[in-house]
Amino acid sequence: MDLFLPVKPTILVVDDSPANLSLLFGLLHGSYTVKAVNHGAKALAMVSQDEPDLILLDIMMPDINGYEVCRELKRNPRTQHIPVIFLTSKNEVENEEMGMALGAVDYITRPISPEILLSRLRAHLVDATHARTLRVNNEYLEFEVAKRARDMAALQEVTILALASLAEVRDVETGNHLRRTQHYIRALARHLSGHPCFSSFLSPSVIDMLFKCAPLHDIGKVGIPDRILLKPGRYEPHEFEIMKTHPRLGYEALMQAQVASMESLEFIQIAKQIVYSHHEKWDGSGYPQGLVGDAIPIPARLMALADVYDALISRRVYKDGMDHDKARAILVKGRGKHFDPDVVDAFLALEDEFRDIAARYADSDEALQKKAAHLATIVGN
Repeated sequence: MDLFLPVKPTILVVDDSPANLSLLFGLLHGSYTVKAVNHGAKALAMVSQDEPDLILLDIMMPDINGYEVCRELKRNPRTQHIPVIFLTSKNEVENEEMGMALGAVDYITRPISPEILLSRLRAHLVDATHARTLRVNNEYLEFEVAKRARDMAALQEVTILALASLAEVRDVETGNHLRRTQHYIRALARHLSGHPCFSSFLSPSVIDMLFKCAPLHDIGKVGIPDRILLKPGRYEPHEFEIMKTHPRLGYEALMQAQVASMESLEFIQIAKQIVYSHHEKWDGSGYPQGLVGDAIPIPARLMALADVYDALISRRVYKDGMDHDKARAILVKGRGKHFDPDVVDAFLALEDEFRDIAARYADSDEALQKKAAHLATIVGN
């Protein structure tokens, strides 16, 4: 049994009687480190600085009685695990019931039998040591689980950014396009999270996942030939048909990743919806499936507006950006046709925030020049 106890456990004795303190000190000091105070407030202050292994607590004390001391100890998460044994002359059943109800582990009445006190004290110390070991093990497991969760989240973010960067290298878009659309979609999601049609889906965790997954929306473009992907201006009809395959290509890549992982990961589910359906239109005239209205996944509806707005207002290597008011007019005209009406309404409520995001992550002349030179290299090869 000794193996389960720390060397010289610390016992805090709380009693306003000098005679009782002296008696208990003499009984305990050979086997334990004994600390003694004569006031409940002093006991609470001492415990807050240095937690004992067990507390022997008198009930009848001035100002703060033993019941109040125990109640405060059990109310505090830092001290609620410390075992408390009441030592008192109050031997009525209701007094004992009160003490145990407050969280004490034992209730011993005076006059004290040294053998009974030492036996019970030792038993409770063994229990406390076991409980402490279990608590430490649980804290370690919680730490490891939290660490694993952080590692998984970091791996997700790295994977998403790596895939998005792969698509961006071959696209006319700059990296800031990915940042802007991330912030647009999060702003829309936060605003719509209080809307009755969206609230059940747009939880804080889903909104966070939308922000992380948004950069993947065009990863399928890695499968589009350079002569089409990098062509400035309008596509010929047959070229546009090829371009329209990029949502399916991106979706299939994510499906393969999901199958390989053998897990139904939330971020892949949301990413698939964004990648496959962000070119769908509210009236059913979009692609690749021609989905109509609420059949279009919510992440894709948000991404559709964010992507189009950014395409309109942003400078590209081959065009100047449109001013906000003209872009706004186009989005409003597309309300109920291209875009979910509620998403357009959210955009109108967030115009100032959209302007701020566009300005904060605007493409510099240097970035556009580097992108143009990089694309020229690709075309030349």
